[in-house]
Amino acid sequence: MNTNHLPTSSEDQDERCNETSTIDLPIGAHLVTQRRGYEHHGIYVGNGRVVHYAGFASSAHRGPVEEVELTSFAAGHPLTIRPTPSARYVGDEAVRRARSRLGENHYRLLTNNCEHFCAWCLLGESRSEQVHCCLTHPRAGVLTLVCLVKAFVERTAKNGQVAAQLA
Repeated sequence: MNTNHLPTSSEDQDERCNETSTIDLPIGAHLVTQRRGYEHHGIYVGNGRVVHYAGFASSAHRGPVEEVELTSFAAGHPLTIRPTPSARYVGDEAVRRARSRLGENHYRLLTNNCEHFCAWCLLGESRSEQVHCCLTHPRAGVLTLVCLVKAFVERTAKNGQVAAQLA
């Protein structure tokens, strides 16, 4: 995996003197952000936008395949580009495939998540190394599950506090 972190906000870009910008991101790039206990995946479609399976990335309710701003996708986390040297679909064709599923709302953590989506866009087959790792290494799977539950509880508590403040 490419560990070159990319800026995720204009502040980051100012600090790096515009060393890297969304113009430098290749169309169809497989983007990854490290979250607590898992990685979130999306396809860069140009103009600072990413198509991804929202899943549970920003809500307690599963979300559809959607196109969002790069900063929204990253949600304050560092970005990396995941090289896919064996990609069957690259550039505009990967983008076309990603956009063909916009609005789809059949997210399943183990069988149809954001990583499955990106693999399908680039390789033509749905697969997730994260799921494979969790299923073949139970300790890693339990750790991931604990992190996901903790993040879910924290997000729910935070959203409850915001709702209480608005009421």
